[in-house]
Amino acid sequence: MTSRTSQDSSAGRRAAPALTVWIYESALGATAAEVRLKTLRSRGAVEVHDAITVSWMPGSHRPLIGHLRHEKSTPYPRASVLAVLVGLIFVPPAAGVAPEAHLADLAERLVGTGIDRTFLEDMKAQLHPESSALLVLSGDADLDVVRPVIERGLARGDVVLMHAQMPPGAPEILRAAVLDLKAHGA
Repeated sequence: MTSRTSQDSSAGRRAAPALTVWIYESALGATAAEVRLKTLRSRGAVEVHDAITVSWMPGSHRPLIGHLRHEKSTPYPRASVLAVLVGLIFVPPAAGVAPEAHLADLAERLVGTGIDRTFLEDMKAQLHPESSALLVLSGDADLDVVRPVIERGLARGDVVLMHAQMPPGAPEILRAAVLDLKAHGA
């Protein structure tokens, strides 16, 4: 497996907001990632705004979304922004709309978040039946602590890592965009 990064954040010890997607080639792989994330959070190494697991069981037509429990309050207490985003990625496009156009429209709505069309297309292509993923919308992260945990998974070859570095304020833009799309039935 490989690592895909839309923008590299290795320039310093602390990272700005980011969307990280850990994709596994098994429907239960994200469960192990969830344990790793909880360990990082308990060490104070990462500030989690939102996190979900996505598991695509054999025979299912769509992936199942699981919500991770937040140990303390987050800026997003009600709806999971990431659950809505995954739902928007995998919802069948409206009649007469090509799947590529659907993702292009979604990417256009996410301008300013650091999440582009290529990122969305790669994520959709990597998630398929019998795979799973952990999606984490994070704030501040201690890269000296987080990096070795991620690198171990990459070294084992059991994870594809996707990472979108986000500008300041992007999590709020993402939340507004996906909730607006959901409200309008997009």
